[in-house]
Amino acid sequence: MSVFDPSKLKSRVRIERPVADTSLDGAGSGTWALVKEVWAEVQDKLPSRGEKLADGINAAARPARVRIRFRDDVASNMRLVVLRKKVPVRIMQIISGPAELGTREGLEFMVEDYRPAGNPA
Repeated sequence: MSVFDPSKLKSRVRIERPVADTSLDGAGSGTWALVKEVWAEVQDKLPSRGEKLADGINAAARPARVRIRFRDDVASNMRLVVLRKKVPVRIMQIISGPAELGTREGLEFMVEDYRPAGNPA
């Protein structure tokens, strides 16, 4: 029995990597570049006891577990954009992993909703 089940990959996601702004006044204003659009299993972590820290993960940030087919170009500084009918519906940053599933069958990592730094007001 395999630890990775490709039949559960039902969400379309874009994997994006950060691109730094190299201009003199561009500190902190980089962009994101597409790495690949893939099928994924996105499973929200169920909240327990409100917005308490559980296992070091803030439940208020909507953490989720994501599984995709194995790739060797995914890193913890990347983000995922969940698509519905090719429209972005959720942007998430990788907060742990990626961990290899099986013998290079899949990847699993934890994500949470992406929030840019600074004052949102």
